[in-house]
Amino acid sequence: LQMTRYNEEYAEIEINREDMLSLTRRMTLKRTSIIRVAGAYIDSDGFIDGTFNTRFLKLSVPERVKNLEIAKVIPFADANRNLKRYRIPDKNRGKDSLWQLLMGARAAGLENDSLLDIFYDIMAEKYQTDQEYGVFLYYDRYDIPSKAADHERLGESERVFEYLICGVCRVSGDYEPEKPECGFLFPAYSQGGALMNCIDIFQANEAHPHNEFAEMLLQ
Repeated sequence: LQMTRYNEEYAEIEINREDMLSLTRRMTLKRTSIIRVAGAYIDSDGFIDGTFNTRFLKLSVPERVKNLEIAKVIPFADANRNLKRYRIPDKNRGKDSLWQLLMGARAAGLENDSLLDIFYDIMAEKYQTDQEYGVFLYYDRYDIPSKAADHERLGESERVFEYLICGVCRVSGDYEPEKPECGFLFPAYSQGGALMNCIDIFQANEAHPHNEFAEMLLQ
């Protein structure tokens, strides 16, 4: 019933797989432009065990590889099936909305811990699981290449797409993450630009999605 309610209220928009490929082609250790990674570890009772926030290049190589594997799951997901795009209506993009919070976190390049702490608190309250989990956030800046009329690359980029990726993963042992169960890409990317009123939501299990996560992001 919850799935039906938010699918009816928030119109889905078709994702162009070529747009996602523009992002995923760069998500390798040598080509990535991810600047910052932040996150929190939360137990099944909603208690935040700890947080972290650092520049991506300060991570060890193994840690960079691990975080890239988490981040790229979202844009690599099966578009319009496991990764769906939703338009956030005007009424849900006002003062004190989650949209405003994410816009602020993006503008700060994940360097505003106060905003991130609010997001972690919302996750701890809303997310439903019986497992300890981690919330992993990534800030990336994609220099969109300029192209001529024949689609040949001209060289210098004219625009930059700044965006956040979030992956929510079960963790075990010494906070070792599994593959993301859900996540998002914000703002959505289309035809060389940002759709500021749209968000791409990832659900690993299409048959049993975390509806509460999607509803949290859209309200």
